[in-house]
Amino acid sequence: MNTTGSNREVHWERTRRLMITTLILWFIFSFGVHWFANTLNNFSFLDFPLGYYMAAQGSLIVFVVLIFWFSWKQHRIDVECGVAEDE
Repeated sequence: MNTTGSNREVHWERTRRLMITTLILWFIFSFGVHWFANTLNNFSFLDFPLGYYMAAQGSLIVFVVLIFWFSWKQHRIDVECGVAEDE
């Protein structure tokens, strides 16, 4: 794990950007969907009101996908910056 100072800065900047993006998406699907559930109910998905579906199942699906997406992106950042763990 020999990295230069500038490489560490690039790694941290990219990791921080990924973390902020992930937290924004998490916030939208945790709180935003529930705040606007009544408005979302004007649309339907699989014959369910969209607000109900997103509150009951959709948010959970997004969270699982978000975890795998974050892990995949972070691994790519680690490899590109030379700080990935040996497999």
